[in-house]
Amino acid sequence: MDFKEDKERQLVPVKIWGLILDPHTSQVVVLLLDPEGERLLPIWIGMMEGNAIARALEKVKTPRPLTHDLLYDILTTLQVQLTKVIVTELREQVFYASLYLKVDEEEIVIDARPSDAIALAVRAQAPIYCTEEVLKAGEDLNALKEKLKRTSQDPLAQWLTGLHEEDFGKYKM
Repeated sequence: MDFKEDKERQLVPVKIWGLILDPHTSQVVVLLLDPEGERLLPIWIGMMEGNAIARALEKVKTPRPLTHDLLYDILTTLQVQLTKVIVTELREQVFYASLYLKVDEEEIVIDARPSDAIALAVRAQAPIYCTEEVLKAGEDLNALKEKLKRTSQDPLAQWLTGLHEEDFGKYKM
């Protein structure tokens, strides 16, 4: 992706709304939410990358630096600032991202996986953006809530949500 092309796109700031485990794929899904709280972008990532993001969000320190911690330490030691992260595109069901680094007075753009870019952004407290076209690939949160509401009217879904812990005997949920 050309840097100039990237600069001309409309950027939307997003925040990490949460991390969930997809029970069908056993992959972590990072959920990015737009500022109005109306659009949600799910990005499937690896378990290790999900753990790296979760550790950074929870400010968990490890005895020795892990990969994203090491990279962040290298950047700060070399006085390189991560100014922002942009989830730039979705192509053939694969998300792409860019790291924007400030070295002296020069801005350098580096291609990255969104999971690595987000893990670094959390550590560097750098803003995360999505292009408008990428965010359109996500879920409309109101439509998602309606879908869940319709699902909850299903008799099986109602029965499942009505279960109590004691219904399972000695097996705890």
